Amino acid sequence: MNEEVQLRINDKNGAFYIEVDGKQEALMTFVFAGDDKIIIDHTEVNPGNNGKGLGKKMVAKAVEFAREKGIKIIPLCPFAKSIFDKTPEFRDVL
Repeated sequence: MNEEVQLRINDKNGAFYIEVDGKQEALMTFVFAGDDKIIIDHTEVNPGNNGKGLGKKMVAKAVEFAREKGIKIIPLCPFAKSIFDKTPEFRDVL
């Protein structure tokens, strides 16, 4: 099962998502806030995928994206915020 996180950007909005066998199983949306920040506003994982770490994988990909682009992340989504709270090595992008 391939659980690679993918990215799509549409103007000022974007999403990290995971497809399994052609079906989207997890989604984390964000909006750009100016040129130097993104706001993670929502994370969802389809039923049956809880506990598989898909949400954390998407947050990790967002951190990688922020580091590559030299931008910061504002985690408004409670799930994303909890991952940042539990993962000190991600906090450099806050």
